Amino acid sequence: MSDATPAKRNLFLTLLRRLIATVLVLIVLLASLLLYWRFRPNGSVIHPDLTMEYWPAVANEWHNSNTDLIHWNDAFYLVHAQSPYHFASPECVLVVRRSTDACNWEELGTVNVPDEDIRDPKFAVFGDELFMYVLKNVDFAAEPYTTSLTTTKDGIHWSPLEDMDLEGWLFWRPKTRDGKTWYLPAYWHEHGRSMLFKTTDGRNWEEVSEIYNGDRNDETDIEFLPSGRMIATARLEVSDSAFGHPEARTTVGWADPPYTEWTHTDSYVTRLDGPALFPYKGAVYAVGRHNPQTPRWPHYFGSIFGTKRTALYKVEQDKLIHLSDLPSAGDTAYAGVVIEGDTLYASYYTSDINHDWPWIMGMLEESNIEMVKVDLNSLKAIADAME
Repeated sequence: MSDATPAKRNLFLTLLRRLIATVLVLIVLLASLLLYWRFRPNGSVIHPDLTMEYWPAVANEWHNSNTDLIHWNDAFYLVHAQSPYHFASPECVLVVRRSTDACNWEELGTVNVPDEDIRDPKFAVFGDELFMYVLKNVDFAAEPYTTSLTTTKDGIHWSPLEDMDLEGWLFWRPKTRDGKTWYLPAYWHEHGRSMLFKTTDGRNWEEVSEIYNGDRNDETDIEFLPSGRMIATARLEVSDSAFGHPEARTTVGWADPPYTEWTHTDSYVTRLDGPALFPYKGAVYAVGRHNPQTPRWPHYFGSIFGTKRTALYKVEQDKLIHLSDLPSAGDTAYAGVVIEGDTLYASYYTSDINHDWPWIMGMLEESNIEMVKVDLNSLKAIADAME
């Protein structure tokens, strides 16, 4: 009996040493992984035939994000969110800036909601007023609950925010073919439905059709073909898991006037977060988020451990075609676009482009607003070569 106690003590010490060794190995492995993530070089793939130049528009040690861009009254107007991090914060404000050359930006003012988060601003012009639709949010994980509107006639003085009558619908970007009737894609704040609405004044909206239902769909953008046919892309999250989902994807839809019946095809090229569609020479293109890794655990589309890019796509009626990345990494995308002749000006945000952080690391770090200027003839040539 006297030998039992030392034997038990030795067994306990052996197990304790093994546990400590295991914990130390796990700590070393985790630290090595974090260091690898931190200093991994940027892997963006920019097509060698893409003629472009880019430069920082905003670099101020905040987490800047969620941009939009418009050319109005002989100047570019840029709006972006400024916050401590990607997640919801009552410190978040929308910063409005103006420039005549898209290089040198003058800050005009800020828009915020007291004690709430605010994000995803979208510009539109109705008459002599610049409209800005914004999403209000109180959920830390950034789940907006409604859309509000503010307007200006000079770009400096903005009206008080007013909630839209379409309560619970989250506006994306209004588009028009004739300057009279505007069409708006919007998604339901609980996800799962996207709808098309129309207006003539930017305030009173009439339901047109349901664009998509199911698969936790949300961020949806539209554009027109010369025939009048409307093209839409919708993000299908499928799940709200932090690890994404193997079926996460983009649906591409089209509808002919009066846009009441939709046909869809799914694309697994990416989960197109933050879509910004634009037309050029009879085709539709997009700036949006690219998930470059093969979609398997833990890098399913939408995973916080995956790498992200801002990228250019061609949007066809039955598919997305990835054309080129833009210089970007970490937490990135949510672009605004302006077309002037054969030139695309686009704003977007990105983490440090010298590295290639996983999304979760980028969401917690500062990020800049970048401007890019793309020769659209070179983009079209790339797309044509991929047909």
